[in-house]
Amino acid sequence: MKIHEYQAKELFARYGVPVPRGEPAFSLAEAKAAAVRLDTLPVVVKAQIHAGGRGKGGGVKLARSLEEAEKFAGEILGMTLVTHQTGPEGRLVKKLLVEEGLPIARELYLSIVPDRATARVVIMASVEGGMDIEEVAAKTPEKIIKVSVDPLLGIQPYHGRQAAYGLDLPPAAIRPFTAMVNKLYKLFTDLDASLVEINPLVITTDDRVIALDAKVNFDDSALYRHKDLLELRDLDEEDPLEVEASQFNLNYIKMDGNVGNMVNGAGLAMATMDIIKQAGAEPANFLDVGGGASAEMVENGFRIILSDKNVKGILINIFGGILRCDVLASGVVEAAKKVGLSVPVVVRMEGTNVDQGRKILAESGLNLTSAKDLADAAEKVAKMVA
Repeated sequence: MKIHEYQAKELFARYGVPVPRGEPAFSLAEAKAAAVRLDTLPVVVKAQIHAGGRGKGGGVKLARSLEEAEKFAGEILGMTLVTHQTGPEGRLVKKLLVEEGLPIARELYLSIVPDRATARVVIMASVEGGMDIEEVAAKTPEKIIKVSVDPLLGIQPYHGRQAAYGLDLPPAAIRPFTAMVNKLYKLFTDLDASLVEINPLVITTDDRVIALDAKVNFDDSALYRHKDLLELRDLDEEDPLEVEASQFNLNYIKMDGNVGNMVNGAGLAMATMDIIKQAGAEPANFLDVGGGASAEMVENGFRIILSDKNVKGILINIFGGILRCDVLASGVVEAAKKVGLSVPVVVRMEGTNVDQGRKILAESGLNLTSAKDLADAAEKVAKMVA
């Protein structure tokens, strides 16, 4: 789960991580009032969307007067902000963050992420603050510092110092930097975060270390332990189909292709998407209905797939274990009849009650094509959408 910058900074402040003074604003009047209450110039007006690259897209403005602050807030609020992370469709800006400007001497990068390959937590830092970390990694990987932390032992004082010395910080900034790293690590572990990122982390002209930006993502699977964090979720920033799917306990992620697919099992779903691409088509979604899916869940999943206007064909790939093939077939037939089947569907199923399932599909009178195996299914659906 992603949250907005202003929400992340509220969490930072709760853990004692220094952030600029600022206030969220949801209207032009609130933005103007926030600038007045800050009682300092310049102020920064920042669009709040779940995507990076806001500054390059015109979503971050430095205002040197209250008149400029009001002007910029009016321009940003309600704009469709396009960045490298939003895609060409962009995101509608409905929220702002108005905060104090700072005298910046240096811009750095700092993040904490899990490294599943080593089962460690990694502190990443770089002198290239304000840059896309992917670009830094590709062009100048030597400028990325990685400090590995054993989660069973926890963070130790030398971890922060190792990162600080790697960044060649001024002596006055080393102690506040290492303290910040410790606090961020505690936030990361306490809240089951999947990412904590500051880009840029700034050193001010008076050697203060301040999180000028803030990004926090949470592990969805751990949110049952953090009911309060669910209140930070902004459904306006999520794909409507993904939001709807989550209400039915379906694992759905929208993609850019035109072949919708429904699979039971995350690994099987990944393999299905790979073989769709290998056949020359593009998957329109990831949809795992789960091993214990009911006919109702299958019906809801089918309806959600068909709600995507880009879908020109559907591939259903089911291994009937807990979810029997006849249950799947009944769910598909009922869903197709209710929503109106407007695209061809290829079904590959194996497992429990497969013969009954195939019979249900064959007798449905719908545009359903059976496949003998996964390769056959992918080739058939790729030809249908070509």
